[in-house]
Amino acid sequence: MKKNMGNIDKSIRLLVAAVLTALYFLGVVDGTLGVVALVIVGVFVLTSVISFCPLYALFGINTCKTKSA
Repeated sequence: MKKNMGNIDKSIRLLVAAVLTALYFLGVVDGTLGVVALVIVGVFVLTSVISFCPLYALFGINTCKTKSA
């Protein structure tokens, strides 16, 4: 897998994941919506850690800066 996520993109995803996690544990988001939020948190954290988003690959998006020779 070739990296297709830049640092800003990863930071935004981790920030959103932190906010959704806080909302869940504070009881603001619960039930089915809470489960969906936790799934989104898992996806955001995983894609941020591996720097690869399958949807980006599907649509040909690349936010990762490439080094020019």
